[in-house]
Amino acid sequence: MTSAAPDPVSLDTLADATDHLLDTMRKLGDSEVAEPSLLPGWSRGHVLAHLARNADSLLNLLLWAHTRVEIPQYASMYLRDFDIEAGAPRPAAEQLVDNEAATKRWLALANSLTEDTWHAEVRTRQGRPIPASEVRWMRLQEVEIHHVDLNAGYTPADWPAPFVARILGQATVDMNRITSAATEPVPGFALRATDTDFTGIVGADSPANTISGPAAALAAWLLGRSDGADLIGDLPALPAWK
Repeated sequence: MTSAAPDPVSLDTLADATDHLLDTMRKLGDSEVAEPSLLPGWSRGHVLAHLARNADSLLNLLLWAHTRVEIPQYASMYLRDFDIEAGAPRPAAEQLVDNEAATKRWLALANSLTEDTWHAEVRTRQGRPIPASEVRWMRLQEVEIHHVDLNAGYTPADWPAPFVARILGQATVDMNRITSAATEPVPGFALRATDTDFTGIVGADSPANTISGPAAALAAWLLGRSDGADLIGDLPALPAWK
């Protein structure tokens, strides 16, 4: 598996993914918003509130790049969590209006930035320095992965092929980092996509087991969005992806 730096996500790609997500939101009623999402302990309302506030948090990073004045992604993790909990119980119409407005704000500023601005350095909430252009990929992950988490008919099989290719590579790298720091060792294993040329290895040990299946299914399993029932191989218990 190669690790060449990928090109920034196009704003057209992000706008299309956002439109599909908003279309799903428009089909949800109040009772459905209150139902569980695929994320433990979160209703669909929690996911919807998080998506809106995430757009605003990433708007902060674009403002940082534009003004060159440091604006943290979130004022604090306490306020981030508070806003999600406070926003979760809202009715479907209010959730939709909030998400439409938040995504419109984000895309409007993103479309106004110059190429020089996209190269400006900002920092994620974890403190990792990145060029502002990577914020586009951060937002696309939120849109595509949490669209699945809504448990409203959109599945990993619906992810566009370019997104699958990139998220599978990233999830493999991330899982290597996570397992290397885990208190309980995870046996090394190989990954092989049956519908693309992707191969990868997780773990420091020589892999004695190969897990194979469609690229989207492999990515969903590594991301904790699938139990891996559609994969072939001896699946170990994985630490949570983060």
